[in-house]
Amino acid sequence: MNLPSAPYLARSALTAFFRLAQAWRLDDNEAKALLGHPDQRTFEHWRHSALDAVSADTLTRISYLLGIYRSLNTLFEQPTQADEWVRRPNSGSLFQGASALEFMLSGDISALSRVREYLDHETA
Repeated sequence: MNLPSAPYLARSALTAFFRLAQAWRLDDNEAKALLGHPDQRTFEHWRHSALDAVSADTLTRISYLLGIYRSLNTLFEQPTQADEWVRRPNSGSLFQGASALEFMLSGDISALSRVREYLDHETA
């Protein structure tokens, strides 16, 4: 079942996501893909916190992304290093030369989960 979230949770999650999107310099297409490909109208509502609720899928995606953000800021001393990591080519077996962002954009929600697990392992 894909129930909508409470309005305060949705607004908080979306606010955090759009801050992350700014830090990672995501364009609208990248941001929409990471959120599960909402239509443009919905995306604009989300950007301006005008929507009262989001799906559980969207909240899960945001949770993975915020976990990735947190892990990167634990691994790297400088916030700019953490933010730039998602765009750098990565030789890790998970990425095979692609950046973490390319990897996340090329898959579904499981790609977000796998990047988070990879980073959680690195910070353990």
